Amino acid sequence: MTQPDDPSVRAPAGYTYGTPAVGRSPVTLAELELLRQAAQFGPEDEQWLRRAGEVLVEQAEALVDHWRGIIAAYPHLAAYSAGPDGQPNPAYSAASRPRFVQWVHDVCQRPYDQAWLDYQHEIGLRHTHARKNQTDGVASAPHIPLRYVLAFTAAIITTTRPFLASRGHPAAEVERMYDAWCKAVILHVTLWSEAYVAPADW
Repeated sequence: MTQPDDPSVRAPAGYTYGTPAVGRSPVTLAELELLRQAAQFGPEDEQWLRRAGEVLVEQAEALVDHWRGIIAAYPHLAAYSAGPDGQPNPAYSAASRPRFVQWVHDVCQRPYDQAWLDYQHEIGLRHTHARKNQTDGVASAPHIPLRYVLAFTAAIITTTRPFLASRGHPAAEVERMYDAWCKAVILHVTLWSEAYVAPADW
């Protein structure tokens, strides 16, 4: 999977994909291949994920706003992006939204190589005590519990199907794109979870 680097397009603030600021993932490419096998995510899925990207990238902002709307509807989820007083932090939301949109692009278009693997580790850390709030320099909840990262994955997966179906593709093609999206998201979240647990437990 490829995504051309266009120097005319400015990366979102705090988006450090492929830069020296991102450390090396403790997960090896060999371990990633085993995870891909466990998820049954193969070359054909990569092709369908690229097709999914053709549909989702142009809708990425709407998709992210839909997900964020779900988060905002539940106080126990919204609390993790609120200020110390429990009130919404519009500046934090505005800063993080472009990176969330970029993530949709990256899921579908980036090659799952070392740079991608390293950045998944970075994303995982940014949900934990290790690095949450540092990217945007905000005061907010210091940690998002793993249980909510895992549970919210269901919303990330299932609510994407209508977006995939919105461009009139045959149902069989929508299903193949959806299957590839599901597998890819599970791979991402699995890698994020590494930041939460002891190496021997992961």
